[in-house]
Amino acid sequence: MTNRQQEVREFRDEALSLWRITFGPVIWATHFVACYGLTSLICATDGQVDELRLGIGIGTLVALVGIAWLGWQAWRQWDVLHNRDWENDSGTSQDRHQFLGHAAFLLAIISFIGVTYVSLPALLIGTCQ
Repeated sequence: MTNRQQEVREFRDEALSLWRITFGPVIWATHFVACYGLTSLICATDGQVDELRLGIGIGTLVALVGIAWLGWQAWRQWDVLHNRDWENDSGTSQDRHQFLGHAAFLLAIISFIGVTYVSLPALLIGTCQ
């Protein structure tokens, strides 16, 4: 593999890492807007709360599965179990790659917790009154 091919491959991997960092919070934000938007719409039109809870439950499950998958991919990229290197301070391309995996993993954890907390009030409501 030539230097140019290796650079292109590294750039592609890092671009994917940057997307992985943003997808967890984007799923969380989309879930937040959908939950509260649907709740306000259903309650404003005197709709059925049971159907709302079912929809929010399904949406929450999909969001949590997506975030868990992103977290797993980020964990694999971080690769802390393989090399036992908790710090990435050398400035090499491998250190940058693992740091981006670490950051994406932490954002996936925060997003998972955020989706869980956003869905709790919506799933526990009895009525819109």
